[in-house]
Amino acid sequence: MNYDSYYYNDYDAFFGGLFLVILLISLVIGLIAYVITALIYFMASKANGFADVAYIAWIPIINVYSLFLLTADGYDQETVRAIAKRNILIYAGLIIVSFIPFIGWIATIGAAGFTLYFTYRLFYRWSGETGKAVLYIILTILTGGLFFMIYGLMRMNRPFIA
Repeated sequence: MNYDSYYYNDYDAFFGGLFLVILLISLVIGLIAYVITALIYFMASKANGFADVAYIAWIPIINVYSLFLLTADGYDQETVRAIAKRNILIYAGLIIVSFIPFIGWIATIGAAGFTLYFTYRLFYRWSGETGKAVLYIILTILTGGLFFMIYGLMRMNRPFIA
């Protein structure tokens, strides 16, 4: 091997360092977003009668159960919890299928749509109006989730309207 042919310049080090800085900033922003989302789910669960399972909001990956629990329809606690568990199974199935080549793209889009729909339902339960909930979803998409965090922090301690 001839190591003399490799040409080193200062741009390699610059772009490598820039990549690491961007990676660290992304990790910090992701951690902050996770903590805020977990806090929203935790407090909303406590405010809406699910205090016994509110701690699940802090467990990574499993905390999506809090979203499904908060948005499930039902007349009693058992029905709501059964519907939330059914939605968890559907969501987990979509995530598992998303690792299969070619079909995975469809499953990934389905999982994103599934999550978006239940986020819409959460906004609907907070606002009580369909039009506002759709607007809030659009604002959440446009702001990269920042609107969800701000609105969720404002509404997390209040019981649902719808």
